[in-house]
Amino acid sequence: MNFISFLIFIPLQILFLPLGLFGVILTAYKQIIVSKRLGSSQTAIEVLNGRWTMHLFDIRKDEAADKLIRTLPNASIVGLWLALSPLWIKYKISKRYFAYPRLPKEDEENIADLVIARTIYFDRIIDRLADDIEQFVVLGAGYDTRPYGTLKSRGLTFFELDQIETQVMKIKWLEKSGIDASHVKFVPVNFTQDNVFVKLKESGYDPERKTLFLWEGVTLYLSENDVRKMLREIGLNATSVCTVVADFYADRFIQTGKDKAGKKTLELTNEGLGFGLPFNTDHESVFNRFIRSENLSVGETHFMGSSNKNGPFMVVSEIGV
Repeated sequence: MNFISFLIFIPLQILFLPLGLFGVILTAYKQIIVSKRLGSSQTAIEVLNGRWTMHLFDIRKDEAADKLIRTLPNASIVGLWLALSPLWIKYKISKRYFAYPRLPKEDEENIADLVIARTIYFDRIIDRLADDIEQFVVLGAGYDTRPYGTLKSRGLTFFELDQIETQVMKIKWLEKSGIDASHVKFVPVNFTQDNVFVKLKESGYDPERKTLFLWEGVTLYLSENDVRKMLREIGLNATSVCTVVADFYADRFIQTGKDKAGKKTLELTNEGLGFGLPFNTDHESVFNRFIRSENLSVGETHFMGSSNKNGPFMVVSEIGV
C-alpha cells in the first residue's frame, strides 16, 4: 500500500501545488496579520495548528483543538486542509507518515518536528504524573487544550494563566466552539510585572495540594532573569510536592529566530525571543547546572536534536521542586 500511496500522492501533490501555496499563505495571513489586529499571540496559533495536525493524522486525538481551530478568527482550517490534503490522503492509504507530520526517533528531531515531538514528550511526562496530582497550572496557556481532554476526567483543579488579550479571546471562542470550560479557572497575568502566586492564590490555588506546573513554549520569550524568577517563585510558594514540566531552548535556536525576517514577523504581535542555554557542548551538564542552580532537581528529560553536531536545539524536562 505504501507504493500505491506514492503513485497517488506524487501527481496529486503536483496538482495541489497552487492550492497548497494558497493554503500556506492563507494560514500565515490569519496567524500573523489577523492575530496582530486582534492583539493576540501568533505563536499560540502556531502551536494549535500543530496540535490540530496531530489530531488529523491520528498521532494524538484532540477533539477540543479540532473544535477550537474551526472557530478562531486567526486560524484557518481551510488553509491547513489545502496545504496538507495530499499528505493526508497518502497517510490514509498507507498508514505511514511521510515528510510532515512525522514521528522522528528521539535525538533525531529537527526544527520542523518541534511542535509535534515537543507535545509528545510533554504528554508522556504528564500522563505518568497525572494520577499523583491535585492541581494543574498552565503557565502561558495560549490555546493549549489539555484541560479539555482526557485530563478533565481526573478531577483536577485547573488554572490557566496568560496575557489578558489572549485569554479573553480564548474564553470567548471556547464558548462559541461548544467546549465546556466551567472547570477551569482563568487567571490573567503579565509574567514580567505581576506576582504570579498572588494572582493564583486569589483564584483559589492551594499551595498545600500536589501540583503540576505546565510551562510549555514560554521560556524562550522571556529573559533569563524572568525564567529564574518564575522557577524560584514556584519553589518558594509550593509548600507541598509539586513538579514543573517545562521546555528550554538552545541559544543557537534563539539567535536563529532573531534573524531579520524572524524578528520582524514576531514583532508584528509584540513577541520576541529571549533566553537560551549553550547546548553546543556537554548539553546535559549545562542543563543540569542551570536547574540545580535554582535548588531544583532534574527528572525525566528529552533533548531534541541532540544527534546534531551542534547539539540539541531544545529540551523538555520534568523538574522537581
